[in-house]
Amino acid sequence: MAKSSTTSYRCSFCGKPDSQVTRLIAGNNGVAICDDCVKICNEILENEIKDKNSDISEEIPKPKKIYEVLEQYVIGQVEAKKILSVAVYNHYKRIGQKKRKEDVELQKSNILMIGPTGSGKTLLAQTLAKILNVPLAIVDANALTEAGYVGEDVEDILLALIQSANGDIAKAERGIIYIDEIDKIARKQSSTRDISGEGVQQALLKILEGTNVNVPIPSGVHQQMQEMVSINTKNILFICGGAFNNLDKVIEKRTKGSKMGFGADISSKDNKDVGKLLKEVMPDDLLQDGLIPEFVGRLPIVVTLNPLDENALIDILTKPKNALIKQYQKLMEMDNAKLVFEDEALRMIAREAIQRNTGARGLRSILERIMRNVMFEIPSLEGGTICTITKEDVLFNQEPTLKIDSKIKAKK
Repeated sequence: MAKSSTTSYRCSFCGKPDSQVTRLIAGNNGVAICDDCVKICNEILENEIKDKNSDISEEIPKPKKIYEVLEQYVIGQVEAKKILSVAVYNHYKRIGQKKRKEDVELQKSNILMIGPTGSGKTLLAQTLAKILNVPLAIVDANALTEAGYVGEDVEDILLALIQSANGDIAKAERGIIYIDEIDKIARKQSSTRDISGEGVQQALLKILEGTNVNVPIPSGVHQQMQEMVSINTKNILFICGGAFNNLDKVIEKRTKGSKMGFGADISSKDNKDVGKLLKEVMPDDLLQDGLIPEFVGRLPIVVTLNPLDENALIDILTKPKNALIKQYQKLMEMDNAKLVFEDEALRMIAREAIQRNTGARGLRSILERIMRNVMFEIPSLEGGTICTITKEDVLFNQEPTLKIDSKIKAKK
């Protein structure tokens, strides 16, 4: 209520009488607040919101620092890492900006990563979330369908992010969602309703751009009860990744034209050729491959990853902080054993991964096959052991050689 001529009020905060203020708002039991104190309260609340957002901009590392950390975990893909470093930095800088009425409104820039299986798309997203210390949800587009059909709804993507943030909605609203196999929701040429293709793309449009979404959260002892939670997707960074296996053919047709007859070049493309073609990708190529215009428009930053060659796969095995060879060596060390891989053995492992067409993703399964019996035997051996993996062990799937070495001291 406004100040009255018959009743005298004082501000319960600063103590000024109604005669000394422009406006006095009174509540029950004689409690009142003046317009000056209302302004101060508003400033406090605004500063708290700014401080909350500024924490992001202050803590986010610069693009060079992001790139340096990515270098420790992801081999190769230099151009992709630079583009991602800048894009992610700008995204979180946008969230942390102190908004003024006269400021230019910065729009969200979601990311599309294009590259063959095992080229590092998922690892890049995981590493970025680790660098920025934000929650990450990784979902598979294969399981998504339109609402009302068998499969996962678009809201389930946001539920995964909320769960990754341990139920903290504010934290989830600044997280990263990586949607893998995005090329699998391409528009299909079919007379029936396209519920897992164009229908999913349409359903994703609003959350990619930024909107309030009501997400059903399981609750109760048996999680049969559900409560609705509202989450705003305006500041969530969406990274979509896919192999787009036919995209190189679409780009080649556009750039070189279709050749037929005796003059046609029928030589098969190697990894380098595919990588060069993918760098020439244009929005129209993505439309040709089955993405709808509105969906492409919400993924303005396109990052292409090169197929991994033999040397890159060897580097992946040995160089990163979490390199597979280092992991196995650490496991063997815990059992008082030393694990050695000959250079040619590493080369054979890389070649096998290329033959399987699995990229870096297939390296662990190859190593598991080689190390299975070794890891079974070594824990039972007494004294120090040296295990050497040779070229022949990989080629012929034979048992690696184990030697007892007294110089290796047992760990207490």
